[in-house]
Amino acid sequence: MDFVYPEETFRDKPSNIDGENKRAWLFPKKPAGKWTNYRRVVAYTLLSLFLVIPFIKIGGNPLFMFNLIDRQFFIFGQIFWPQDFPIFLLFALIFFVFVILFTSIFGRVWCGWTCPQTILMEMVFRPIEYFIEGDYKQQRRLAESEWNAEKIRKRSLKQLVFILISLVMGHTSMAYLVGIDRVKELVSTSPLENMTGFLGLLLFTLLFYLVFTRVREIACTIICPYGRLQSVLLTKNSAVVAYDYVRGEPRGKINKQAGEMPKGDCIDCKLCVHVCPTGIDIRNGTQMECVNCTACIDACNEVMDKVGKPRGLIRIDSLFGIENKIPFRFTARVAMYSLLLVGLLGVFGFLLVRRTMIEAKLMRVPGTLFQRTEVGIIGNMYNIQAINKTNLLQDIEVMVDHPDAKIRFVAEELSLKPQASSSTVFFVEIPENKLEGMKTDLEFTILVGGKEIQSIKTKFVGPSKGTK
Repeated sequence: MDFVYPEETFRDKPSNIDGENKRAWLFPKKPAGKWTNYRRVVAYTLLSLFLVIPFIKIGGNPLFMFNLIDRQFFIFGQIFWPQDFPIFLLFALIFFVFVILFTSIFGRVWCGWTCPQTILMEMVFRPIEYFIEGDYKQQRRLAESEWNAEKIRKRSLKQLVFILISLVMGHTSMAYLVGIDRVKELVSTSPLENMTGFLGLLLFTLLFYLVFTRVREIACTIICPYGRLQSVLLTKNSAVVAYDYVRGEPRGKINKQAGEMPKGDCIDCKLCVHVCPTGIDIRNGTQMECVNCTACIDACNEVMDKVGKPRGLIRIDSLFGIENKIPFRFTARVAMYSLLLVGLLGVFGFLLVRRTMIEAKLMRVPGTLFQRTEVGIIGNMYNIQAINKTNLLQDIEVMVDHPDAKIRFVAEELSLKPQASSSTVFFVEIPENKLEGMKTDLEFTILVGGKEIQSIKTKFVGPSKGTK
C-alpha cells in the first residue's frame, strides 16, 4: 500500500520559515512520557560526564584533552602526538564507518539522544524556558505581547540564567583544550595577564549563548551536515521514528455529537506537531529535520490512551516494517558494514598495542656534507629528535654499528622529560681509510635503559677517492 500525501508543500522550505520567508520562532510543547524519561536519563548521564571528565586524571594526565596549540592529545590518560597521526586517521575512518552503519540501522538516533546540541537545548535550556515562561501557549503569548513588567522580568531572568549556563559550559569546553589546571589559572588571574586565554573563554561562552538563544534548531536543520547525509544513508529497512499511515489514514477529527470516529486511528489532534522541537509534521514521513527525539511518540501514545486506541501509531520502526507489518531484519548491507567495522577495530587495537611510548627520528643535518680533520678523520653531523610519551624521565643512548665509528655529542646526550619532545646534534667520526666510498651505510641503534627501542639506517657521506 502506497500512501499519497494530499499536499507536499512541507518540502518546499524548512519548518521554521514562514510564508514571508522569515524565520518563524518555534515554541514546542513540553514533552512527557516514557521515551522522554529515557532520554532524560541518557542526557543527564552524558552531561554529568562532560562536566566531570576534565577533573579526572590518570597518572597525573588528564583523562581527555585535545590541545591543538601544543599538538598534545590525551585519551584515557595516554598522550598522543602528531607522530601518531596514522592512529587518528584510522580512528576517523572507524568513526565514519560507524556513522554509516549506525544510521543505516537506527536512523538519526544520535541526534535525538546523544548529540550535545540536542542534550543542552532540550534538557537544559528548554526546561528553563518552561519553568520561567510556562508551556508553549504561554511562551507564544508572552512573545506576542507588548513589553511590560512581566515580560521584562521573565525575559531578563531567562537571559541571566542562560548566560550563567553558557559560562559554565564555555569554561568546561575550554578545559578539554588546555586542561582544567590552565582554566583555573585563567579564572584566578587578571585577563590582562593572558589576553589570549581570556578571549578563548569569552569566545566559547558567547558561542554557547548564541547557539542556544538564537540559532537553536537551525543548528540541526540547516547548519549540521549530518541531516543531509542521512538522506543518503537511510533505507526502507532503517529504524526511524515513523508514523504508521497504514493504520492511521484516513485521519479525521472525532465528532462527539454525531458519535462518529475517523476511519483511521489518527484523530488529527496535531499534538505530534506541537511537541516537535524542529516544527515538522511526522505524519508527512521521514524528513531531514527529524532528529528522532521520540517526543511525538509520547504525545501520540497519550492521545491513543485517551481515545481507546492501541499505542504505537507513531513508533520506532522502518518503512518496510510498516508497509508489510514485519519486524526489523538484519540485512546483507548491515552485515557487510558490521564486518568492516569489526575488521577496522581489530586493526585499531593492534596499532594501539604496538604503539611505542618512545619514538626517535635520526637523520643527517640537511645542507651539510662532511668535515675532515688534519689527521684524516671524516665527520658527519646528525640530528636526533625524540618524543617521550611516558611519565618518566628517559635517557636515550645512541650506538652505531660501524666498528671504527665514534659518536661525539655537541652539547650533551639526549635526555627526555616526561611527555615531552627534545632534540640534539652529534657527530659521527670515521677514519677516511675505513670508508667504503662517497657513501657508507650506517645503522644506528636507539636504546633506553639499555633496551633497544628502534633501529635506524642512514648514509655517511665522505670524500671521493683521490680528493684531499
